[in-house]
Amino acid sequence: MDIAKRFSQNPLLSPNDLAPGIEGMEITCLLNPGVFQFNNKTWLLLRVAERPAQQENVISFPVYNKEGKIEVVSFPENDPELDASDPRVIGYKGKDYLTTMSYLRLVSSVDGINFQEDLEFPPIFGQGELESFGIEDCRVATTEDGFYLTFTEVSSVAVGVGLMKTRDWKHFERHGMIFPPHNKDCALFEEKINDKYYALHRPSSPELGGNYIWVAESPDRLHWGNHQCIATTRDGMWDSARVGAGASPIKTKEGWLEIYHGANSENRYCLGALLLDLENPSKVIARSNDPIMEPIADYEKTGFFGNVVFTNGHLVDGDKVTIYYGASDEVICGAEFSIQEILNSLK
Repeated sequence: MDIAKRFSQNPLLSPNDLAPGIEGMEITCLLNPGVFQFNNKTWLLLRVAERPAQQENVISFPVYNKEGKIEVVSFPENDPELDASDPRVIGYKGKDYLTTMSYLRLVSSVDGINFQEDLEFPPIFGQGELESFGIEDCRVATTEDGFYLTFTEVSSVAVGVGLMKTRDWKHFERHGMIFPPHNKDCALFEEKINDKYYALHRPSSPELGGNYIWVAESPDRLHWGNHQCIATTRDGMWDSARVGAGASPIKTKEGWLEIYHGANSENRYCLGALLLDLENPSKVIARSNDPIMEPIADYEKTGFFGNVVFTNGHLVDGDKVTIYYGASDEVICGAEFSIQEILNSLK
């Protein structure tokens, strides 16, 4: 039951709409933007994934070296120890590498449809050993004391959640990794509940458990505890393989509304909704049986990694929530929902 009203202008942004930000690279994908309003404009904090132009019979990809400089690693395509079956990840001699390097880039729009870059606001690159493969999928929580950015830190040793804060999008306080490996899909609530901060996050267990949505609480957004699992995968359903939070939960009279992503064993990504108790967000009131959005448009079905709709950013205006989402791991699109229609679908 797809109830999304897609923008007729989709895709809004494609890789060839931006110039590469890393010398000698090309943009492969634009993915999953954080979304916020600033200076009377709508802003997207894009995940931009770049790699070297590929030569015949060779697979090349970028990494940060120990000096913090980007260098290119290459393997012969016919090497028997190379596993390149997944376009996103390279396996070689027991080690995994990303085929692209991601960083964050700002674009803004007056009308929410046509986006441009402003050179006053520079890209945000990974820093340090724990971001040596880049930073990904940033969610932006707009709060009374500034913008809080939660994003995935990726390196050869781990995938975890990093935190940054800014007020002006030119200066950033980096707070390091706040959820240790393996963890991602972290969305902060934009206001306190009973004098505590809350966050959704997604630890992963390859043996017991799985890729589930958890909630945690904190006195300061740096130290997190009282972790509780609130949504698991469901056998035989659209979210049977993994689930993860989208953007910050939306406060409604009926509860906190969280638009989340789910995937099945075929890696088909859809969106659904969770409704959480206003006073105790570890209590799930309702959950989508069917997706509220599925990859059904051509630009969602085919691309760098097809059959994907994935959001971690939205804007709320009364009953309307406008999501900006990555489609097929390649292009950026927009869609609108009625909050009441989502809530009705949960009953």
